[in-house]
Order: sequence, then structure tokens, then C-alpha cells
Amino acid sequence: MQVVLLERVEKLGAIGDVVAVRPGFARNFLLPQGKALRATAANLERFEREREVLVKLNEERASRARESGSHLDGASFVLIRQASESGQLYGSVSTRDIADAASSEALTVARGMVGLNAPIKTLGLHQVRVMLHPEVAVTITINVARTADEAERQAKGEDVIASAAEEDRALADAQAADLMESGVEGQDDDRDFRSGQSADEDSDDDQA
Repeated sequence: MQVVLLERVEKLGAIGDVVAVRPGFARNFLLPQGKALRATAANLERFEREREVLVKLNEERASRARESGSHLDGASFVLIRQASESGQLYGSVSTRDIADAASSEALTVARGMVGLNAPIKTLGLHQVRVMLHPEVAVTITINVARTADEAERQAKGEDVIASAAEEDRALADAQAADLMESGVEGQDDDRDFRSGQSADEDSDDDQA
């Protein structure tokens, strides 16, 4: 199906472009959301009549999006979640979670603005693209951690999962060293005990 775009659509075209798309994509997304019109002769004629107004309206919306969303570009948001020792979340972080975290009184971020191909399922820092307007995108950081302390450490560049594994290894090594030391001390005590017994036996023989 051919449609004429009423606004820029990423990976498809700019306002006024006539493009071929799958019928389902047009019927379920482009047409109901007012992003395009069927490229009929009547609609193309209508678009040309309204092109100037549509372009001006688009520029105004883009300008407002840049202004209202300027504080978001490069911003970081902490989301506390439960996770395993390996960093796998017991659940996931969805577009709704991110939209809620990024929204404020000045700007409401809708789920559809969040560019997330799949839910986030691991701890760490995740770069997420937010489309404030078809021509205005910002990148935010979603800091997923188990605690506020972990989030702060991650923000400083620490890999908390690797650090925890290193601490576990160090603890295991220390415990193994303690066991070995205890074993050596036990052997020394046993030798001292046997030596004492031998000395007593020798003394008894001398007396005899």
C-alpha cells in the first residue's frame, strides 16, 4: 500500500514522502495515528493544499519538544529491582517503567516514545532512546540496581556483579587458608603430643 507521510517516520521517510508500506502497518499504525494518508489522488491533492500548514505545525511541535525535553538528554534514572547474584532480574524493566521514571510535571513521557526493543532483564546501566517528537530524540540512562548504594557505585563505573564475585572468591580463599592453617596447627599439636608420649616412655624404660 502507498501512503503519503504527514510527519517524519523513522526508517520510512519525511513529511510529504510517498512510500510503500505493508497494509497491516498502514491500517494499524500510520493511518489511525494520523501519521499518513492513503496516497490517493484526492489525498495527494489535499496534502499539497495543506503542505505549508502541516510543515509549520510540525516545526512548532518539534521546537516545543526540544524545549520541554532538553533536561532529559543525558539524564539518569535509578530503578530498584530484585535480582540474582548473577545480575538477572526477577522480572524486567518495561517501557512503562521507563516512561514513568522519565516523566515529570514539565513533560509526560508516553510508553510509545521509549525506544526499547526488549524489556531490560539485567542489572547495570542501560542507554535508552526516547523520541519526544519524530524529529527530536534524546538518550537517557536507566540505572537498574538492587539497592541505592549499588546504583551509586554503578553510576561511578563499578561493575557490582564482578565486585561481588571477587569478594566471594576472596572470602572463599581466606576461609580455605584458615582451614589449612588450622590443619597444620592440629598436626603440630599431634606431633607434640606424640613426642611427649615418647619422652614419657623413654623415661619409664630408664627407670626400669
